[in-house]
Amino acid sequence: MPHNDALPFLREALLFLALAGILMPLLQRLKINQVLGFLAVGALVGPYGLGLWAGQHAWLSYFVFQRPEGIAPLAELGVLFLMFMIGLELSASRLWAMRRWVFGAGGAQVLLSALVIGFLAWLFGNRMEAALVLGLVLSLSSTAVVMQLLTERQALGYPLGQAAFAILMLQDLAVVPIFILLGVLTAGGDTAAWLPMVLLAVAKSLGAVVLIYLLGRRAIGPLLHMFLRQRQPEIFMALTLLITLGIAALTAAAGLSLALGAFLAGLLLAETEFRHEVEVVIAPFRSLLMGLFFMSVGMQVDLREAASTPLWLALSVPGLFLIKALVTGAVLRLGGFSTGRAVEGGLLLGQGGEFAFIVVGQAVASRLLAPEVGQFMTLVVACSMFATPAMARLGRAFGDWWQQRHPLPAAAGQAAAPQKGHVVIVGFGRIGRMLAQILDRQGIAYAAIDNNPQLVAQLQEHAGRLHYGDAARGELLRRVHAQHAAAIVLTMDHPASVLHAARAIRRDYPQVRLFARARDEQHAQALLRAGATLVVPETLESGLQLSEFVLHSLGFPASAAAQVIQLEREKRIGATRSEVG
Repeated sequence: MPHNDALPFLREALLFLALAGILMPLLQRLKINQVLGFLAVGALVGPYGLGLWAGQHAWLSYFVFQRPEGIAPLAELGVLFLMFMIGLELSASRLWAMRRWVFGAGGAQVLLSALVIGFLAWLFGNRMEAALVLGLVLSLSSTAVVMQLLTERQALGYPLGQAAFAILMLQDLAVVPIFILLGVLTAGGDTAAWLPMVLLAVAKSLGAVVLIYLLGRRAIGPLLHMFLRQRQPEIFMALTLLITLGIAALTAAAGLSLALGAFLAGLLLAETEFRHEVEVVIAPFRSLLMGLFFMSVGMQVDLREAASTPLWLALSVPGLFLIKALVTGAVLRLGGFSTGRAVEGGLLLGQGGEFAFIVVGQAVASRLLAPEVGQFMTLVVACSMFATPAMARLGRAFGDWWQQRHPLPAAAGQAAAPQKGHVVIVGFGRIGRMLAQILDRQGIAYAAIDNNPQLVAQLQEHAGRLHYGDAARGELLRRVHAQHAAAIVLTMDHPASVLHAARAIRRDYPQVRLFARARDEQHAQALLRAGATLVVPETLESGLQLSEFVLHSLGFPASAAAQVIQLEREKRIGATRSEVG
C-alpha cells in the first residue's frame, strides 16, 4: 500500500505543525494576536492565496495547502475545545453571580444587534431565513480575540472588562440556539411552521442537556477522584479528553451538536475543584487545535473577492463596527458606564466572531445563503477581526480622553483597581490550613493549591478557594492571580516539591514575596538560593520551642526565656542567610 494512502493528508499535517512551531513563538515575541496571525497565514498559504500559483510552480506545492478539507476534521476538534474552554470559564455559579450583565446586557446586545443587522440584510435582497441567520451570527463578537486583548491589557479585573466578559458569555450561550435554529431552517418548511419546530427542537435540546448535566454532576467528581489517586498528569489529561469527547458523543447521539456536548463538559468540570488544573493541562493542546481551526478559516477567505468588491468591503467592515458599537455602547451606558467607557466597550466588541465562519459555512452548504454572499460575509468577519486591535486602541484612547474631560466619582463606569493583597497558599496540609484559619480570622483573602485530589475533595468547606493542581506550573498560579498576591507561602512537606515550586515561582513572579517551610537548615539554604524571601526550617523551630520550655522549667522567667530563644533564632537564620550569600 502506498505511504500516502496509509497516512492521508500527511503533507498537510506536517506543514501545519511546521508553521505552528514557527508562528506561535514568533507571534508571542512580536506581541501579535495569535488568532489574527493564524488567520493571515491561512489566507496566505491557502488555496485562494499562494495555492493559486502552485500549479504553475511545482516547488510551491510543498509550502501551500491545496486540499484544505484534509485538516477539516482536526479543525472541528479546535471548535470543540473552544466550546469546552468557554464552558469551563462560565460555570453555573459564575453565571448566576453575573446574571444581571450576562442575561440583561448580553441578551439586549444580541437581540438588538441581530434586529438591526438582519433588517439591513433583508433590505439588501436576502431571503427572510438568510437575513435571520446573518443578523444573529453577526451580532456575536470574537471571544478569542477580545479575551486575549483584555488579558494582555490586564483589564479583566476592571468593571469594563467584567462587563465585556459577561456579554461574551451570553453570546457564547447564544451559539447553541443558533445552531438549533440553523438545523430547523435547513430542514425547510413554511415560515409559519418555524416557531413550533424551533420550540420543539429547543425543548428536546433542553431535556437532553438537563439529563446529561444532572447525570454528569453525579459522575464526574467521583470518576476524577477514583483515577487521580496516583497523581499522574497523563491520567488527568486522558480523563479530561474522555469527558469532553464522551459528552460530545452523547449530545450527538441525541441529535444535537458535538460543540454543545463539549460546552457541557466544560460547564460540568467548572463546578469541580479540578477546574484550574484542567485549564492548565488542556491549554497547549487547545492552542494547537485552535490555531488549526483559525488557519483553516483563513484558507476559506478568497482574497479575489476583496478585489472584486473593494467598495462594499470598505463600507461593510466599518458599518459592522458602527452598528455593534452603537448598540453595545447604548447597553453599557444604560448599565451605568460613562459615555467614554461605553464607546470603548462598543468598539472592543464591534467585530464579527469565530462562530460566524462555521454558521455561514453551514448556511452555504444547506443553500440558505448564496455562495457569493457567504464568501463576502466570511471576508467581512475576517477583516473585522484583523481591525479589532486598532479599534480597541481607538476606543481606549477615546475613553481616556472622555474621562479626563468629564471626570466622574467612583461608580460603575470608573475603573476600580482589581482585587489585590490576597495570599496564595501552596500545600493545604495541617500548616496550610492553620495559616488559612488565621487569615480568615483577620479578614484576609486567600487562594490555596494542593496536588492531593483526595484532600481537596474532603475539604468542601474551602470550596471555591481551594484548587487542585501543581503550583510549579505558572499558568495555574496565574489562574489564582498570583501576580497580584501580597505573598505566596509554600507549606508542603516534600522538600523536592517545595524547591521545585520555589524556583518556578521566583522565575515567573520575581517581585512577589515568597515564604517557605523547610525541612532543615540545609534545605532552607537551598530555598534561599532559589529566591525565597524568608524560610522557616521545621527542625529549627521545633528545637527552639522545646528549648524555651526547658529554660522555663529550669526557672527562667517567661520573658527571659523568650528573649534567649529569639536571639538564638535570629542568629541561626542570619547564619543561614550569610552562608547563602
